[in-house]
Amino acid sequence: MKKRLLFYCQHILGMGHLVRSMEIVRGLLPEFQVCFINGGEVVKGFEIPPEVEVVNLPAIKTDAEFRTLQPVDKSLDLATVQAMRTQTLLALGDLFAPDILMVELFPFGRRKFSFELIPLLEQAKSRQTQVVCSLRDIVVTKQDLAKHEAKVCKLMNQYFDLLLVHGDRNFQSLEETFSRISDLRCETHYTGYVVQPQPETLIPLPAIAPLILASIGGGRFGHELLYGLLEAAPILAQQTPHRIQIFTGPFMPEETFDELEAIAQALPTVSIDRFTPHLLSYMKQADLSISMSGYNTTMNILTTGVRAMLLPFTGNDDQEQTLRSQKLARLGVVEVLAQEDLQGDRFAQKILRCLQTEQAPVQFDFNGVQNTTALLRDLAVKSKAA
Repeated sequence: MKKRLLFYCQHILGMGHLVRSMEIVRGLLPEFQVCFINGGEVVKGFEIPPEVEVVNLPAIKTDAEFRTLQPVDKSLDLATVQAMRTQTLLALGDLFAPDILMVELFPFGRRKFSFELIPLLEQAKSRQTQVVCSLRDIVVTKQDLAKHEAKVCKLMNQYFDLLLVHGDRNFQSLEETFSRISDLRCETHYTGYVVQPQPETLIPLPAIAPLILASIGGGRFGHELLYGLLEAAPILAQQTPHRIQIFTGPFMPEETFDELEAIAQALPTVSIDRFTPHLLSYMKQADLSISMSGYNTTMNILTTGVRAMLLPFTGNDDQEQTLRSQKLARLGVVEVLAQEDLQGDRFAQKILRCLQTEQAPVQFDFNGVQNTTALLRDLAVKSKAA
């Protein structure tokens, strides 16, 4: 019989955590029975393998400054939603009885969800369930860093058996944003980057070159990038034939989407949509990608080799995207945008120059899904032997 794995994922602002987690789950399916817990807003059109049992908790999101948690269902107060979620998680732990509990990001982040995660972790340890932390390559640094890292170490050493860092140590080591790796008692492994597989067939696109693809992840932030591109579009049209395809993200506020759509309707070279499950197919055919520099979009850029311009997200003093994009820029792989670059004339000229630039190739470890599966398989075997 397949081992049972319970995977907890909470996305609160964008959808990067959800995308990366689901790619890991796809890789686990041949060897594990997976139940996936989604604590964030459901993304319409987001593809989930039918073999995966999905439990959507009453969704919680955050404000743009990451300061307060908010129920997505405005008819419920936060305390009620928290109680409902905790009860659901503990009942699920009893019913599914996982051999492995995999928790995405916590305790390096998402500590505001301790109200439900600590009871779930206590339940797991009482059942001798193996507990794994699934972590991206760069963690968000906190203002009180010493206190934050001490708390992470305490929770990791109390509850976790394995830490999987989804990155390539030769490019980005976890020590650069978390200094106390040596104080963790559990095994730690770098898995390589988790990437989406290249599409076997490409969706047909109009034969208008160059194709400029613009996307901003979930769509709750990065709006200035799209407004700047729409300002640049008529200037570009005077200098080169082109087509711009914009994906705003499923979480963009309705009024912002409507305003962008109204501007785009007056621009014959621009198409605008909320979301596509085929973003990688667009990117593989694009001549230029313009986006934020989150984990998943950046991996798509690296694996397709598309020219890229990146605007790092800097809200809440978050340095994750800045660190990643600046390192890649130093390697000649991408061009990093600043806020002042988004003015129409300047943006248009930067786009034209970037379209003439060849991006440098990279040799990173992109086997994150396969390596994660192998490490969890070994953990399951060790658990059985014990």
